[in-house]
Amino acid sequence: MAQLITALQKGDVTAFDQLYFEYAPHLYNRIFKLIKSPEIVEEILQEVFLKIWNMRAQLEVDRGLKTLLCRISDNLAIDHFRKASRDKALQEELWSSSIGFYLHTEESIFDKEKQRILNEAIQLLSPKRKEILTLCNIENKSYKEVAKMLGISVNTVSNQLVSAMKDIKNYIQSKYEGA
Repeated sequence: MAQLITALQKGDVTAFDQLYFEYAPHLYNRIFKLIKSPEIVEEILQEVFLKIWNMRAQLEVDRGLKTLLCRISDNLAIDHFRKASRDKALQEELWSSSIGFYLHTEESIFDKEKQRILNEAIQLLSPKRKEILTLCNIENKSYKEVAKMLGISVNTVSNQLVSAMKDIKNYIQSKYEGA
């Protein structure tokens, strides 16, 4: 690390690139935890490294560079919030990006819950219905192919599939009515 800082002090662009690629992902995640807008996080990240470049001659070899980078990024994020408190448009942008992040997270959780309930419903089907459902809907086999594979009529495949779908629908409805 000392060599990197020494090279950076001399204006070595390769050393700066190395510093950026080593620390940018960590700093991005750190800033994103505070500010949920990727565009604003990118701007702050650029500012952090611009400050480091501009103060490269004053960097000390024996001081923690990571600590300095984190302190600069935290201060810039705080400055951004101060600016937002004075700027109504910026407040609205922060609010909408935070809401968007929340809704995306909530939607993801809801999708996982729906998938879990669907899997429960499928597991409760009789083995024959489960097999027919799997072959038709997951493996995309035709009714005719399934009938031939299982040694049953196409009509039986159709009836079993309709019954399976009704059972699944009833199970899902009972779960949501009970919620």
